[in-house]
Amino acid sequence: MTELQKNLPECVPHDPHPKRPRSAPPALACDVHAHVCGPRDLFPLVENRLYNPPEASVAEYVEMLDTLGLARGVLVQPSVYGTDNRAMLEALAAYPDRLRGVAVLPFDVPMAEIERLHTLGVRGVRSNIVDLQTGKGQLPVAGLKQLADKIKPLGWHIEFLMHVNEFPDLDVQLKSLDVPLVFGHLGYVPTQQGWTEGFEALLRMAKAGQAWIKLTAPYRLTPEAYPYPTVNPAAQRLMDEVPHCLMWGSDWPHVFIKSAMPNDGDLYNLFLDWVKDESLLQTILVDNPAKIYF
Repeated sequence: MTELQKNLPECVPHDPHPKRPRSAPPALACDVHAHVCGPRDLFPLVENRLYNPPEASVAEYVEMLDTLGLARGVLVQPSVYGTDNRAMLEALAAYPDRLRGVAVLPFDVPMAEIERLHTLGVRGVRSNIVDLQTGKGQLPVAGLKQLADKIKPLGWHIEFLMHVNEFPDLDVQLKSLDVPLVFGHLGYVPTQQGWTEGFEALLRMAKAGQAWIKLTAPYRLTPEAYPYPTVNPAAQRLMDEVPHCLMWGSDWPHVFIKSAMPNDGDLYNLFLDWVKDESLLQTILVDNPAKIYF
């Protein structure tokens, strides 16, 4: 074990008792952002990870979906597994009609592997430039373009985990990618940053039909406790300006969280607070996920 691994934080496990939401989601509603983790003896963790995840099985995840009344879910490959997608693929195989996946793949992945993953329920590729200790800087546009050209025939998307405030020319850098682009955590802008050029670039992309935005993990944007009030302005802007480009996700099991562990029922109710127009629930929870994942 390396010195780095010895000092890694052990993540707090998720709340195993989700509350039922105050109103039921529409039929075929989808949670578009969750992870499965473990068992560690079967699926080894990469050495350059930033944390040790909790055990979080697909059976526990589906139990949470059932409690909230969500029919579908999307499992996103977490950074702790690198390009080893086996834990996610095993989960997809357990619920092939109900779950879809977003994998992490190298830029030079063979087309045959992409096609194999498609048959197993994968519908996109994640580009994570936040959680691995590899440094920050210019987006790897050439590699992303190579990947985008491969996945386009299958209708896949590229999902970004990135602080968009660090890329004021985001729309310019990514304009050559001719596939749907999905951004997690409301753009992942810390609330103390306020409105940034990168967030405005994300809004421009969404208004042009080039970006989808996940309403996920408000606790990652602020040190505040639930209900994370300083996140409301960003959520409100997205609801006001690009409501038809939004999706919602739980971020279960809430790995590497810096504040108190939330209850998934409370997180869903907070989302209901953001959606002032009840008719948008169908769009955000059902119609948009169907276009990207199902």
